[in-house]
Amino acid sequence: MNGKSLLTGLASVLLIAPGGSRAVAAEATLLATGLEGGAGSAIGPGGALYVTEGAAGRISRVDPQTGDVTTYATGLPPMIPAVGIGGAMDVAFIGRTAYALVTLVGFDVGGSDVVGIYRMDGPDSFSVIADIGEFALQNPPSAPFDVPTGVQYALEAYRGGFLVTDGHHNRVLRVTLDGEVTEMIAFDNTVPTGLAVSGNTIYMAEAGPVPHPPEEGRVVSFRPGSHSASLVASGASLLVDVEFGRGRLLYALSQGPGVPGAPAGAPAQPNTGALVLVNRNRTFTVVTDGLDRPTSLEFIGNTAYVVTLTGEVWRIDGVSGPPYGASR
Repeated sequence: MNGKSLLTGLASVLLIAPGGSRAVAAEATLLATGLEGGAGSAIGPGGALYVTEGAAGRISRVDPQTGDVTTYATGLPPMIPAVGIGGAMDVAFIGRTAYALVTLVGFDVGGSDVVGIYRMDGPDSFSVIADIGEFALQNPPSAPFDVPTGVQYALEAYRGGFLVTDGHHNRVLRVTLDGEVTEMIAFDNTVPTGLAVSGNTIYMAEAGPVPHPPEEGRVVSFRPGSHSASLVASGASLLVDVEFGRGRLLYALSQGPGVPGAPAGAPAQPNTGALVLVNRNRTFTVVTDGLDRPTSLEFIGNTAYVVTLTGEVWRIDGVSGPPYGASR
């Protein structure tokens, strides 16, 4: 990660909202429901929202206006019920081709499938383009771990390939379309989750270690070749995603406080999640709270779309640009 100043020059003013803001409420409305284990998401062909359903082994298309849900692709390895999370965790597009990140389906958790990136070749066919599980076995992290193949969380298209966060092995991987996997950067026990990219700068959400105190929920940034992180903002519990909205304002998704005594990897307390705006003084402004265990965030114009672990998609209108983050 880049140990230098996070952002310099005029461009920095356009990326992050001013500090000193107070919370401005924005109402969330239910757009879609009934997804089986909602996890990652992406804006794809036709400007629609595409959501992975880990329990069902499929990717669904959600109409951002009507909420109609149709199956886009199926046949991916589903979540192992005894594990409780995993399967298809995230989706990203390069052109019109969808790629799915599949995790926690390997031998080390009682499965028999490849942990890695799957290219969707048709509505019910795929090809494994990168075996991330095998890379993890051959290149274990320096920090302690329980799952040898890791727990990959987010997939982000990047320079003709992908970035992948591993929240268990505490690192970001770079993956090419021909299957080469390398470690881009490693962290202490920060639990990396969601990703966003702006130019040469990579923004990343960190859930922080159990029990996920707010001060450990951070957004950080780094560039290729960096060895340390630059703090962007902190103070929101169990951050799971980060995205740019209209006006290049940066937002993050907090799942909320952890459940006391819950094991590592357990979701937050119900109905404690929030969409937050990143302020220039390294704090967050709450835009919408009361979200139930959100997992993924996307923007279309000035509308935010939030996917939840409970299989719902919520729409939040008018969250980008003034007055959010404006000094009062």
